[in-house]
Amino acid sequence: MNVDSAIDPSCCGCGHSHRSRDMLSVAQAADLARSLVAPVLDTEAVAIADACGRVAAYDVHAPRPMPFFDQSAMDGFCVRIADLAGQGPWRMPVAATIAAGDRPSRGDWRAGTATRIFTGAPVPAGADAVVMNEDCDDEGGHVCLHRHPRRGDNIRRRGGDVADGALLVAAETCIAPRHVGLLAANGLVGLDVRRRPRVGVFSTGRELISAAAPEDGRIFDANRPMLLGLVRSAGAAAIDLGVVDDDLPATVRFFSDHAGDFDLLLSSGAVSAGARDFVRTALVEAGGRIHAWKVAVKPGKPALFATLGRTACVGLPGNPLSALVGFELFVRAQLLRLGGASETTREEVCAVAGYAARRRTGRTEYVPARIVSRTPAGAPVLRPLGNGSSGTLHAACWSDGFAVIPAHRSAVAPGDRLGFLPFCPQRMHARDGELT
Repeated sequence: MNVDSAIDPSCCGCGHSHRSRDMLSVAQAADLARSLVAPVLDTEAVAIADACGRVAAYDVHAPRPMPFFDQSAMDGFCVRIADLAGQGPWRMPVAATIAAGDRPSRGDWRAGTATRIFTGAPVPAGADAVVMNEDCDDEGGHVCLHRHPRRGDNIRRRGGDVADGALLVAAETCIAPRHVGLLAANGLVGLDVRRRPRVGVFSTGRELISAAAPEDGRIFDANRPMLLGLVRSAGAAAIDLGVVDDDLPATVRFFSDHAGDFDLLLSSGAVSAGARDFVRTALVEAGGRIHAWKVAVKPGKPALFATLGRTACVGLPGNPLSALVGFELFVRAQLLRLGGASETTREEVCAVAGYAARRRTGRTEYVPARIVSRTPAGAPVLRPLGNGSSGTLHAACWSDGFAVIPAHRSAVAPGDRLGFLPFCPQRMHARDGELT
């Protein structure tokens, strides 16, 4: 273990230089982030009402056929076709009435009669068609049928929707409300799902306060509440670990105390090369391994990727916009992989610039932007918001997502093709407010 290497701005203890020319591209960093985690295999049982967003651990099969019995698909009258001889209309006595939830008896239908029936009610044995009300004249004790039915008309046959033992939900399916409805319809009340990934979230810096009157030299902690919300919105269990002081021994103890407690440790701040940036050094001293440190992205270059035993560690920059960008590019993919999702990459949308700007090359840039119009082909036309500061989330909160400017581009002109990374769900504005 080389502690000195962890505080050298050009090296983080992984044996690779991290000067600007050796920064990871965004794609390389995203691949590395995903490689540091594996799907959670532990399972737990949950009520189906609590299963939305969870990943099914096993295949779920139908415990019985659906429908459970022959049932009427319409309000009307059930009859036996053999009783409808000659030319209609056919007038028949009404033997009984069956509503949904009734249990049919032998007297509910007799040869030569009709039985009044309601949608969802069980069709009595012997009847082989239901004539809908619209084709009948209900005379109280009798009914006059104006249409000759075909065998099976308006009857949902037992097992016609789902056969006994049919696959309802496949393992690794992310449960949506429609799956919950199907499981409930089949009488299932619980489901085995993958355990939610456990993510410990903390901030660094003695200047941070959570809820108090602002003081000279101190600021409110924006990143930790934001990252906790982002983690939970991605389906993981987020555990608030508070704020770690700018102190090397305290940071080493923190990592040592939490080694193995989480699937992912997510921090913000203290990952750059400053004299009080202790996260990289502390990780190494606690027995961790740093895999990479810098990414060619703006904002958010000093992003840290590490492991501490079986726990993946990601350190995001302290500037709030940088932390948001880093989460969307790297951490969200990790959480999807931990949760067992088969697809973990977010595809950019093709967009068009509605503005002009010049920039330095070398880093892929993510700019808060609003959709101001669309091209005839439907591509969003983007306008950047804010003043370019990574220290505020103001522009991001008024934007629809991030305009993505490739690292090699030195300028943007109206009509240029850009990538667009929309927020999820994409925020569309009720009114066209202005942000200066």
